[in-house]
Amino acid sequence: MKWLMFAWKNVMRNRRRSLTAMLITALGTAAVLASGGFALYTYESLEEMTARDSGHVVVAHARGFEGEEDVPLQHGLADATALAEKFAALPEVRAVAPRVQFSGLISNGDKSSVFVGSGVVPEIDFRLRGPQMSFIAGQPPATNAPAPEVVIGNELARVMKAKVGSSLTLLATTTEGNLNAVDVIVSGIASVGVSDIDKRLVLADLASVQKLLLSDKVGTLAIYLKETADTGVVAARVREMQPGLAVKTWSDLAVFYTAVRALYNRIFGILGVIMICIVLFAMSNTLGMAVVERTREIGTLRAIGTLPSEIVRNFVLEGMVIGGSGATAGMLLAGIATFVLLFAGIEMPPPPGRSAGYPLFLSFSPLLYVGVTLVVVVLAAGAAWLVSSRAANKAVTEALAHV
Repeated sequence: MKWLMFAWKNVMRNRRRSLTAMLITALGTAAVLASGGFALYTYESLEEMTARDSGHVVVAHARGFEGEEDVPLQHGLADATALAEKFAALPEVRAVAPRVQFSGLISNGDKSSVFVGSGVVPEIDFRLRGPQMSFIAGQPPATNAPAPEVVIGNELARVMKAKVGSSLTLLATTTEGNLNAVDVIVSGIASVGVSDIDKRLVLADLASVQKLLLSDKVGTLAIYLKETADTGVVAARVREMQPGLAVKTWSDLAVFYTAVRALYNRIFGILGVIMICIVLFAMSNTLGMAVVERTREIGTLRAIGTLPSEIVRNFVLEGMVIGGSGATAGMLLAGIATFVLLFAGIEMPPPPGRSAGYPLFLSFSPLLYVGVTLVVVVLAAGAAWLVSSRAANKAVTEALAHV
């Protein structure tokens, strides 16, 4: 503690220069923490969005993920109800949602368009989707409605000139390779925020889709968990329970999430390196000037028996004081920004391919804050060591004669 007090007093010998270095360090630290918090929030949001869409763990036929079927549900699950009950009994599982993916033509009598649809259990599926899907009008399809009901994307509704209560016709290929059609009623119009998906989106009751396709199979079982952190454990357990089935996690299916994470890691990684270099140069400049100004002082200390390592240690402590003070101020700035953005209501513009923006938030990560602070302090100590070691090892006479 005594040496830290000496280091602080030495730092304050030139307040303006030291405070400037602390300010640069604080701004650099805050910038790294803010960008890292934004990246973490983006990752968390994409993770939740992907898991809500596909399920945390997805179970299919052994060849269900190959995507090569001669007819719909060729590689479907025949015993889906029994499997769903078995998986739902696991303590980590929140719900199990059977689904059927199908496609075909949708028509209003005057115009037809291609659709990509899903057969779902409305009571389960729409509850689990949460904020990922927003209803513009209407409600989810009813399971026991007099006529089959569907939810369609808002862009598809515009193309079909459909509204809640409109009658449309779905045409699809059955499991026997024939064409089949069913008249449906639009119960709701929704959007997932991606215009290309909203142009093709059709969500129907699972039983109605099975009737259309002439099959009682389902394509996949989407297992939703109480905690995303349990994904790996539950996936391994499901593989042990059903070794003959294909099991994938949400991350295995998250192509967009993986691409965005790789891109952001590079962007914010480069930004972090740049900010750290700025901090390093600021620290080197500040401490380098301090060493030059105190070279005769260093010579005096050497003349009375002070070891070079002790002199270097003092400068390293000064660097750690400046770096630690700046990093602390930077953490405070980043924390304030994180808190303010929770209530500021700032919206980011829609990313490419999407039709809706998203709120600007920063995630708080204790590990990130501690890691960045340690890096800043270590860099400050390293800069101090580099600029002071040469002066500390000068000949005593040369240091005393320095002007």
